[in-house]
Order: sequence, then structure tokens, then C-alpha cells
Amino acid sequence: MDIIYDTEYYAHGTPAERWERARLFFDAKEYTAAARVLAGLVEEVPDQTGPRLLLARAYYHSAQLGRAETELRAIVERDPVEHYARLMLGRTLERQGRHAEARPHLRIASAFTGDVAQA
Repeated sequence: MDIIYDTEYYAHGTPAERWERARLFFDAKEYTAAARVLAGLVEEVPDQTGPRLLLARAYYHSAQLGRAETELRAIVERDPVEHYARLMLGRTLERQGRHAEARPHLRIASAFTGDVAQA
């Protein structure tokens, strides 16, 4: 019964209310709770970058790196010039010890922000 309650709580409200709740959880460093809210929201509005990017960040901060990578790759596939998603993807790959895979994403992110010297 607790699982049903949890699911209902995280899915309760309008998309705008859930977005606000997710941001509150994220700001409070309750990354797993934020991810639970955002996962449903991303399912509902898969083309919106904001919720998907915050979901990826929540996954990253809660050490769910495979899930973070999946969300970030979805963003980059749809919007190759989304520099923050590129940066996060590079950092996520680095955190997994996949430095060679991370390097191109970090370079692209640096180029988009004009910080080429550190690429």
C-alpha cells in the first residue's frame, strides 16, 4: 500500500504543480524525491528540455549515473547545441570513469560557451 501512496503523491497535481514540487525537492537536495516527481512529468511532456534536464541532474546528484546519461543523451539527440546537457553528459561519463567518451562532449560544451581554452 505504501508504494501506491508514494506513486500517487509524486504524480499528484497539475504539471505546473509537479514542476514546482520537483524544484523544491531539488533545491532541498532531496534528489531522489525530485527524480520521482520529474520522471512522471517527463513521460507526460517528453519534448520539454527543462524537466528532462532537471531529471538528469537529480539522477546525477543521487548517483543514478546510467539514468542521468540516458536523459542527457535524449536531450543532446534532440538539441545538439544544448550546451549544459553536453557539459552534464561529459561530467556524467567522467564520473563513470569513461574519460575518452566524455572528452568530446566537454569540448563541445566549452566551445558553445566560448571557454575553448579549457577544452
